[in-house]
Amino acid sequence: MLAKSLRLAAAAAAATAAIVLSAGALAQEQGPDALVKNVTMEVVSIIQKDITDGDRRKIVALIEEKVLPHFNFAAMTSSAVGRNWDKASIEQKSRLTDEFRTLLVRTYASSLAAYSGQRFDFRPLRAKPTDTDVTVNVRVLQSGTQPVQIDYDMEKRANGWKVWDVRVGGISLVANYRTEFDNLVRESGVEGLIKALQNKNKSIAPVTAGTAKK
Repeated sequence: MLAKSLRLAAAAAAATAAIVLSAGALAQEQGPDALVKNVTMEVVSIIQKDITDGDRRKIVALIEEKVLPHFNFAAMTSSAVGRNWDKASIEQKSRLTDEFRTLLVRTYASSLAAYSGQRFDFRPLRAKPTDTDVTVNVRVLQSGTQPVQIDYDMEKRANGWKVWDVRVGGISLVANYRTEFDNLVRESGVEGLIKALQNKNKSIAPVTAGTAKK
């Protein structure tokens, strides 16, 4: 089972993290903060207008089309696996990356299916124009609760800005997974970690619109 704190962090981040980045052409033209703001609002609009039934399959398709190209899952996976990454074969590293990507997408999709009109406060970017490694800060606002601080660690690469970690209230998504993954590898090896991820992904597989709200 994944750490409780990680599940809470992922749920809190989902409303923003799963809808943050899209539009490859814009990624080349805009700064990371402008990209986050403009595309977040665009994709929120899509969810509100076209996915009002909470259909997770539609949400997963939206994430895969708009978000995945802008996350560096290879870097995120290697960082989450940590010191055990070098123990994995090339084939195992590929499988780990695939399963980790699927886990994040489906976790985000589950939370987005329950999206209920949260608002976003996009904070000014504190970085120099020449910086290639920045943090974009967003606060998720919801009536009756304290704002949730979301920090997106992003790196500028040849093909645009990429997210390599997400921190919720100061808690790193990657670091939380690292603790859990390290325990799994110690108990059952790299193959055991892959199997655990596969089982977790099956347990949160996308559902149809008819069952999304159950």
